[in-house]
Formats: sequence, structure tokens, C-alpha cells
Amino acid sequence: MVHDTLQEVTTRIRERSLDRRTDYLERIEAARQQGPNRGTLSCGNLAHGFAAAEEDKPALKADQSPNIAIVSSYNDMLSAHQPYQRFPNLIKLAAREVGATAQFAGGVPAMCDGVTQGQDGMELSLFSRDIIAQATAIALSHNMFDSVLALGICDKIVPGLMIGALSFGHLPTIFVPGGPMPSGLPNNEKSRIRGLYAEGKATRDDLLEAESQSYHSPGTCTFYGTANSNQMMMEMMGVHLPGSAFIHPNTKLRDALTAQTARRAAAITALGNAYTPLGRVIDERAIVNAIVGLMATGGSTNHTLHLVAIARAAGIELNWTDFADLSAVVPLLTRIYPNGSADVNHFHAAGGIGFLIRELVDAGLLHGDIETIHGVPLSQHACEPMLDGDKLVFKPAPLKSGDPDVLRGVDNPFSATGGLVLVQGNLGRSVIKVSAVAPEHRAVKAPARVFHHQNELGEAFKRGELERDFVAVVRYQGPRANGMPELHKMTPVLGLLQERGYKVALITDGRMSGASGKVPAAIHLTPEALDEGPIARIRDGDIINLDAEAGRLDVEISEAELLARPITRPDLTGNRFGMGRDLFGAARHAVNTAEEGASFILS
Repeated sequence: MVHDTLQEVTTRIRERSLDRRTDYLERIEAARQQGPNRGTLSCGNLAHGFAAAEEDKPALKADQSPNIAIVSSYNDMLSAHQPYQRFPNLIKLAAREVGATAQFAGGVPAMCDGVTQGQDGMELSLFSRDIIAQATAIALSHNMFDSVLALGICDKIVPGLMIGALSFGHLPTIFVPGGPMPSGLPNNEKSRIRGLYAEGKATRDDLLEAESQSYHSPGTCTFYGTANSNQMMMEMMGVHLPGSAFIHPNTKLRDALTAQTARRAAAITALGNAYTPLGRVIDERAIVNAIVGLMATGGSTNHTLHLVAIARAAGIELNWTDFADLSAVVPLLTRIYPNGSADVNHFHAAGGIGFLIRELVDAGLLHGDIETIHGVPLSQHACEPMLDGDKLVFKPAPLKSGDPDVLRGVDNPFSATGGLVLVQGNLGRSVIKVSAVAPEHRAVKAPARVFHHQNELGEAFKRGELERDFVAVVRYQGPRANGMPELHKMTPVLGLLQERGYKVALITDGRMSGASGKVPAAIHLTPEALDEGPIARIRDGDIINLDAEAGRLDVEISEAELLARPITRPDLTGNRFGMGRDLFGAARHAVNTAEEGASFILS
């Protein structure tokens, strides 16, 4: 039986979305009724589409067997995407085994926030999600395909692929993970060295060596940031093969899973009897399941943007109140860095997503009846993949956690509530991740210190100006101002000050890392400063009250005084040029608010 709050939130999302969702479903049904896609092409169109297909040319010409589109984020600079180099050949061979074909339809850009953190290129990061969605649509626009395999794993790539694929929602789509790298330097040690470097007590060589031991091989970074939250959400929404998120790359099991996605993609097209279009799989129940997964695992705050955008692409209207209400009833069941010292490899070994799904379904906290690409309801995804000789099999997930310091059941959670809180008041609406914040640090009332760039905070720290209680107000970091970059460079400084006993917090209209940690940070504040939000009127010394327990975010002055103040606007011309930013002026102008998904392609 589904929990009352889960049902209430799902119902109100469905009712709120009725007109938009109905229109979306009618559009994808009209696309399906056109028949197998290649059949709509002229002879000249089709000849262009299989001219280079070599041994697959006869099957493509006959137009009677499934053709699978491969859309990939492969590049060999970024560790998470490098393993995808081998996947197209694995997919094509497996497709031929079941009488299907596969073509590499197109590549999408994949930038890494780990490389661009604190750099000008980070101002393109959030916008890259919508570019990826557009690139996905371009790849599929040739109309040659009966289903899609989406190869993506990291921060903006999976949401972008999903948004793009949903615009072709009549096509079945399976997401194909690449897997995490093996565990490296323990996360607590990495954080310790970062703190020493911020204090000037460690050299750049010391820092680089620590980072290199952390990020050391092909595969996804192992901390629980946005990339690994993506993988959890894809499983919760039923578009992964069960338990496939955290299998290491370049292993026999990973290759077997990749091959099986091709066979499954061939089986669920409109040409057969198991038609499973993506637009039907991603309904309001699947979206709610993704939110529940985020709360139960203390997942990335970036998904308060990405899930809203994904939902809109499927004709579903989602807001931050939905997140907050679910967070209030979903227990926190994991401790994965930055919410603990373990990484995703430890989580997977302790029982992983299969264990998590069983616990949440049994507690009525997941819609276990949703349709999935695996052909069974989500409740039957409480399993994990294994090899029996060379054969891929799915065995039941463990009944008990293998490590209760990392993963627990609903009867003994780390916290009775999830990892996210909506805070609101006379400064607007904002979200704060509290799963890694100790209870004694969740409420801070202190004078404001205003900055217009994260580097200014670091410079003030070096001058010794921040050895006190304060709330850092970092503004003009919203999507319209500069593309809403992550502001991760401030984390070590604020963390050190908190460890020294000061009450510190952050409020910003920008983003923090998907690995937001122990310092209370009210982020994604809307309306943003460039839209003349109240944050633009804060002055140094104003008393800010951030109370995550009470859900409040206020500046302690009267509304009349706040509105009477002139708006302070810095010179933002430096955000307009260099590192490709001059090409994104239209995106900054068209982007909607953070609570609407911060998208320039979805209204």
C-alpha cells in the first residue's frame, strides 16, 4: 500500500499537469501511428541513411527489423565517458544476434564540472544540459530508428539525454551506464588535504597528488554527487537494467549488461508485442520515485533543477514543494560521501539500489507498479546482476545490509526524514541539503557579508576578515546573470571556519556542487538578483536568519525598507565573453527560473 503523502503528492502533480501531459501523450501517440520510422522515408532518404551500413545494409533496406539509435557522450578526456568507446561495437554485435541493427546516431557534448570548477568554463555547465537535449534531438531527427540507447552518466549529460529523448517519447529508450572507477584515496583524507591547502598548509603538489589518487582511472568519480545520483534516478524510474548503475567499466559483467541493453532495446519497439515507449514510462509516478530516491540517499541538489526540467519535457509540472513534502516522510537510508565516508562502491557492495528499492517499496514509499524497460514492474527490480558462467542472470538483492554504517533499512534509518528542505521567506524560495549538515549547524542567524564572486570570499578569508559569525551572500550567480555555475571553491573555506567554531552559512542564487556538504547552504534562490530579487538589496551587516529546521530564510528588516533600497548591480560584462560565453547570450536571456528548471528550451 502506498504511503498517504506519496499518493497525495503524486495525485496533485497529476492534476496540476493534466492539460500539459494530455497534450504530450497525444503528440507521441500521433508519432507512433506513423509506423516504423524508416517506412516514412523516401527511397533517397533511406539510401542516405544506410549507405555506410555495410553488413547491416540488407536488414535496413528490408525495413522489417528493429534499428537501434546509439546516442553517446563518449570522449576520452573524461574518465566517466572514456569507457563508452567500446560500447557501440558491443551493442551492434548483440543487436545482430536478435535480428536487429544498431547505428551510431550521434554524439553529445560532455563537460565535467570537476574540470571546470571555479573556472570561467563552469558558466557553460548548466546550459550544456539543454545543448545536449538539442543534440539528442538532432541525432534522432533522421527518423531511422525504432528505439534508442542513451550512453551517458554525468551531471548534465543524463538529464540532457532524457529531455532530448522525451521529445521523441514514442521511441523506447534505455539508459546505458558506464560504471564507477574503483575506490581511491578515502574521501575524508581528500577533504582533509583540501582544507590544509585552503589554509596554506599544503602545497599545490600535495593537493594534486591527493586529487590524482582520488580520480585515478576510467569510470565515474565515486563520491555521491550529481553523476551517481543520476544513475540512482534512472534505476528508480525504470530505464536502466536492474542493478546496473554501479558495475565497474571494462569488466565481463559490464559488457554483458551492455549487450543485454541492445537485445532489450530490440524487443520493446513498436514492431513487437512488448512496446514500451519512453514517454509512457516517464509519468508522474516515475518522477516521484526519482525524488524519493534522492531523499532516501541524500542525493544531489542539482536535481531540484534537472528533475523539474525532465518532468516538463514529459508534460509534467513539478515544483520544490513536491520535493519538500516527500522529504518530510522519506527516511535517509544511506551514508555516502559527502554524507559519510563511504563511496558508491561501498554502497553497492552493501546491497545497493536493489536493497533500497525493496525497502522503499515494502514501506509504501515507492510506486512499485510502474512500467519499466525490463518488462517487469519496478518492485521486481530489487535484484542485482551477476554472471553464471557467461550467462547474465538477476538474483534477489540481499535481505540485510552488508554494512549498516553505509546502508540501512527503513526500520533503522540514519534520519527519519530525507536530505532536502525548502526554505522560504522575504528573500524568496531556496533549497538546502541537510543530510550532511549536523543538526546544530542547521540554523544560523548572523550578519550578512555580501560577495559578487566566489573568489571574493576566498580573498576575504586570506585577509583574515572572516574569523567571525556571518552568512555569506553570494549573488548574481543565477541562470540569467552568468549561467548559474557551481560555487564549490567556497566549500573548503566555509568548512574550515565552521570547524573553528564560527556560525557560518551561505545563501546564493547560484548552485553548489552535487557534493554539497557540511556547511548549511541555501541555494538556487529565486527570484535571482538579476531579476531584482530581494537578494539584490541585501547589505553587509544585515541580519540573515537561515533556519532549515523551520524552513525559513529571511533578512530581518521590514518589507518597506527592503523595497525602498536601491538595487546593487555589479559590472557583469566579464560574464559575457571568453571561454565561449559570447555564444550563450541568447540562453541567458531566454532561461526560466531555477524552480522552473533553469532551462532555455522548455517553457
